[in-house]
Amino acid sequence: MTLRFALPLLLALVAPPLAAQAPAVVPERLSLLEAIALGRQQGIAATLANVNARVAGTRVGQRRADILPQISGALGVAPQTRNLDEIGIPVASGVTDPFTIYSAQLRASQVIFDASAFTRLKSSSDSAQAAGLDARNAGELAAAAGLAYLRAQAAEETVHAREADSALAANLLDQARKLHEAGVTPVIDLTRNEVNSAAVQIQLLVARNQRDRARLDLMRALNLPLSASPVLVDSLGTPAVDVPTVPAEAVVYALEHRSDVQAERERTDAVTQGRRAVGYENLPSFGFSGLWQTSGQETDDLDYSYQLQFGLQVPILDGFRRQRRYAEQSLRLDAQQVRQRDVEQQAEQETRQSLLDLASASDGVRIATDRLRLAGLEFSQADERFRAGVAGSVETTQAQQAVVNARDALIQSRAAYGISRISLYRSLGVLGRLQ
Repeated sequence: MTLRFALPLLLALVAPPLAAQAPAVVPERLSLLEAIALGRQQGIAATLANVNARVAGTRVGQRRADILPQISGALGVAPQTRNLDEIGIPVASGVTDPFTIYSAQLRASQVIFDASAFTRLKSSSDSAQAAGLDARNAGELAAAAGLAYLRAQAAEETVHAREADSALAANLLDQARKLHEAGVTPVIDLTRNEVNSAAVQIQLLVARNQRDRARLDLMRALNLPLSASPVLVDSLGTPAVDVPTVPAEAVVYALEHRSDVQAERERTDAVTQGRRAVGYENLPSFGFSGLWQTSGQETDDLDYSYQLQFGLQVPILDGFRRQRRYAEQSLRLDAQQVRQRDVEQQAEQETRQSLLDLASASDGVRIATDRLRLAGLEFSQADERFRAGVAGSVETTQAQQAVVNARDALIQSRAAYGISRISLYRSLGVLGRLQ
């Protein structure tokens, strides 16, 4: 019976397991920047990308093992008998009495020069860096959490707007009742205000439902318990941006900072190194190996021996396998260069589109603000005419609806500005700089 052991196996047995992901902490208050940060840290896509980056890191260790010392040991206990007639010595024949051989061996080898192995290690390192950049890019995709936050904000402000509309409709209804009781207005004006008040109440119910659904979407985007209800502390606004807004400058900036572009460049380098490693397999490699052994029939009387060997391995012909693999790697490199160019073009497209969206949203906020001012003025004038008894409730109802529409337009335009602002930072690869 022989017992064998290897140092890598022992190291693997004592290595600590991967740490489990800590449970998500639910904040009591949540700002836009905190939502984006949470999405980058514990969003599903970011978590999986971080795991993939760690997997790529372990592959670097596997490649590094090819150039590190290889050490293994063996212990042997071999009860046996021998047929001396097999040896062919005339003076010795027959089967020996049973005896036992005890042995211990220690083997070691070390690569001194192997250009292919060193280059494969560099290729693996580039791949690991690409995986790390993928994880960073997945964190940048946490902009989805920011967008979900803005939608939840917009839904919350819509509820506040509908509550204000409900109060306004109730006030108009109360006025209509008083004027009808005084005989100033006909019953149709009272009925029209009652219908308007009921319609606003329905809109309020719908707005509250949309708010609750938007909050569920936000919790899902942040990978938080769906029952969580943190307070959203920010409000919709139009803060300025501190990144390039000239298209040509913004494109250059994006190509320098976007992690997905950098990841594809690292992959191109990795494939280039992989092809170079295949070519280096045609070069000689130089290494060292050694064997130390002790053996004997008694454990207290063992004899020692050793063997040292320096070897030079020269590849000559392997059925042209290396040449075919080199051609395959060349094709992979061509394909990777196509993917890199496509990602760079996508980055440019997204950057230019984000700038267009931001400019349009900024104009939209300005126009919607003015529209709400004019709608408020129209309602004030209609309300004065209604109180004076020179106009019916049609004017006030229409004016109130104009205020409702203007409020909705302003909320949506502010949300659109926030979304386009986040998209711009995301397209430039600097979402972490968002203030």
